[in-house]
Amino acid sequence: MIDTLRSVLRFRRFESDADRRRLATAANVADLRGMAKKRLPGGVFDYIDGGAEDEYTLAANQQAYRNVGLRPRVLCGLSDVDTSATILGRFAPMPLVLAPTGFTRIADPQGELAVARAAARAGVPYGLSTLSTRSIEEVADASDSVTWGGGGTRRLWFQVYTWRDKGLVKEMVERAASSRYEALILTVDLAVLGRRERDVRRGFSLPPKIGLDTIIDGIRHPAWTWKFARSEPIRFANLAGSGANDGTTAVDLAEFTNSQFRIDLSWSDLEWFRSIWDGPIVVKGIQTVEDAVIARDVGFDAVCLSNHGGRQLDGAPATLDLVEPCRQAVGTDIEIIVDGGSRRGSDMLKARALGADSVMAGRTYLFALGAAGELGIDFVLDLYRTGLHRTMALCGVSSLSEVDRSLVT
Repeated sequence: MIDTLRSVLRFRRFESDADRRRLATAANVADLRGMAKKRLPGGVFDYIDGGAEDEYTLAANQQAYRNVGLRPRVLCGLSDVDTSATILGRFAPMPLVLAPTGFTRIADPQGELAVARAAARAGVPYGLSTLSTRSIEEVADASDSVTWGGGGTRRLWFQVYTWRDKGLVKEMVERAASSRYEALILTVDLAVLGRRERDVRRGFSLPPKIGLDTIIDGIRHPAWTWKFARSEPIRFANLAGSGANDGTTAVDLAEFTNSQFRIDLSWSDLEWFRSIWDGPIVVKGIQTVEDAVIARDVGFDAVCLSNHGGRQLDGAPATLDLVEPCRQAVGTDIEIIVDGGSRRGSDMLKARALGADSVMAGRTYLFALGAAGELGIDFVLDLYRTGLHRTMALCGVSSLSEVDRSLVT
């Protein structure tokens, strides 16, 4: 009887690391989102999770992936499954780009440094936001700390907002070049800030303003509050010493962006960016077929179909729905990256079948960062990679070069 009990009663070894214990119970991105919601103060979580106005576009981005079905083929004689892709002419182990996100340190004190290290370990590109809370140089050093150790691949892109002060933009672009960033992402869908009503209700600012409600919320989330209190102040690290407001004093996001960013940006501005940058330039924020065609014609290296994660214009189209008509219109002359709504490795395969070269994701790694810090980002990147591998195998596909429209319905 004792031998029988021993054969069925096997106790798990206790894991002393709280983040690892937490991740052991996570099966998908939805689980990470739930964990982040429990661990982060309400205003912080809503900033990460929320969208514009009624959040119809936010919901539509995810629903678009659910609306696409797969057509698995069997008995295909697979000997291996290769998930690798080419992104801006360079090898990547999977067709994924980590999106630029502002204020990343509100999810975890390591912020962009954690993202850069995890991205380097996974070998995928990471776009650093102009409004990052770690500087261009700090993030480059964090990425190098992984690649110098003999593992991973350094792939850093720099995302540019169009400030009214062109001298400031030029300075940041030159800093990115000096730190060996490989591409620029020109974000064009933020002439003014969308009305993010969760943030309006919370009175969200950077840094968060302290009031009775935030004190109570901090008490209810002691782990986040303790880390936040022990870390250096959050600020726009790339603006420090520039004369621009770097967030040292609390700023209202709408007032800040509306006063600092250009509303008169046009296609002709690409020529100026070409004059200060030698590498590839991605235009992020394309939401119509017509604009995708213009982006190709004026000479951008890639278009990123993006509605800012549903955070700008509510009612804008779901980005996945744009992929097929845009690919038909632009042909093979320009890369297409689709941003927003992906949650699984299977989503990358669906996007490829419709004509995208790669997928960009932001919220997923912020949920992971809020749930379990840097380990959480490693975890979610592995979810994407293994999910893609499994879906390809179940669909009878050995490499992404074989994927076409016949794979989906």
